[in-house]
Amino acid sequence: MSPVSRANAEHYAWGQGCDGWHLLKHDGLSVIEERMPSGTAEVRHYHLQARQFFYVLAGQAELEVEGVTSVLDAGEGLHVAPGQAHRMRNHSNTDTRFLVISSPRAHGDRVPAPLTDPETDR
Repeated sequence: MSPVSRANAEHYAWGQGCDGWHLLKHDGLSVIEERMPSGTAEVRHYHLQARQFFYVLAGQAELEVEGVTSVLDAGEGLHVAPGQAHRMRNHSNTDTRFLVISSPRAHGDRVPAPLTDPETDR
């Protein structure tokens, strides 16, 4: 086995200029490092089976889970259980880098969960 990093991991682009790197891509466990530029946000959603843990590596992120927003600084994380609607946002002035650890893998297990007020679902 060889060490894995962003330099050799499978990369994908998402959202508005966001990046992700599959550090571990296994059906039972996924570890992804993601980067969100300032002012970007993920679409609100939930997972039927995947349990996730979001851990901020650099910068600051807002993670909304079931209508409650937590501000996470570098070195802080938050658990999201299956079925809980959530989304990550970066309202800071710098890029945010974080890990998303999912069990089982979350790709293919995503269901949109828009807020009832479209004006607040940005």
